[in-house]
Amino acid sequence: MILRTLGVVSVLLGALQNPTESSAQTLIAHRGASGERPEHTLAAYERAIDAGADFIEPDLVPTKDGMLVARHENEISGTTDVADHPEFAGRRKTVTIDGEALTGWFTEDFTLAELRTLRARERLPQVRPANTRFDGLWQVPTFAEVLALVRAKEAETGRRIGLYPELKHPSWFSTQGIDTAALLLQMLDNAGYRTAEDPVFIQSFEAAPLERLRPLTKLRLVQLMASAGGPPDRIGTTFAAMARSDGLRVLAGHVDAIGVEASMALGTDGKPTPLIAAAHAAGLKVHVWTLRCENAFLPLTLRRGEDPTGKGDCAAAWKRLASAGVDGVFSDNPREVHAARTAQH
Repeated sequence: MILRTLGVVSVLLGALQNPTESSAQTLIAHRGASGERPEHTLAAYERAIDAGADFIEPDLVPTKDGMLVARHENEISGTTDVADHPEFAGRRKTVTIDGEALTGWFTEDFTLAELRTLRARERLPQVRPANTRFDGLWQVPTFAEVLALVRAKEAETGRRIGLYPELKHPSWFSTQGIDTAALLLQMLDNAGYRTAEDPVFIQSFEAAPLERLRPLTKLRLVQLMASAGGPPDRIGTTFAAMARSDGLRVLAGHVDAIGVEASMALGTDGKPTPLIAAAHAAGLKVHVWTLRCENAFLPLTLRRGEDPTGKGDCAAAWKRLASAGVDGVFSDNPREVHAARTAQH
């Protein structure tokens, strides 16, 4: 009976419409619909799916007992109410991760049961005050719950919903005895995600974990890059060097796409930089982060009004990126971006 059920599920999933990855730019919901709900909550992910996002992006960190949960960082004072829990006051500490000293509370010091006593909060209350009305409503979700939500929404909507997990600080967690890459790969495999045709991208700012994963999986891998600095696990290597034509050709040997800061793909004049064409020539897709619709995050020419928390011309920002030829865009505002993409096509 179990095998018959799994077979039916496979047939149903095979019949679902795949996420948009060819006819238009792929829309990746950055931490869910985090412009409308506190990021990395099941509510934010579901809101993004309902808004038309092709992929949802959970950042993954582990608990003390080796469970993957969705948080922007393993330091959780800004995204949960942990500071309001006196029973955890003694766990506040300072650690150095990727060369940066951080003070707060860290997921790897909590069992999943302990973490579940906390509640999520809006990370940017000054920019998104409306989201604070949802503070305290939701727990920190496990990746298993994210997978279950995706399957439920696929059944509801009749379309495939992609997953775009980010491995946060995998080298740091390795020193703590937790192999987050192996945990993620096993969970995806158990859920039936195994091939390059499956709607999954695994991303990291680090270089070595992606190189290590390449011979272990056919799932698509993404090297993240910022406009400054370099992979935290590869001192002396810069993202700028990786983004040159020769660096991109090397990357193409073990990743399928690059996820770059918007300024690397689009100049201040609104025109595409050479990076997009060079990446395509190397056989790599280009995904850009992060389109946010609040005035505070948009260029001056696209802002509307003086309120930094107000919405600017998000459609124009999307059009600039789409016209530059990028293959996908991360956005905190999938509803607005999906409307702009639909209008464009």
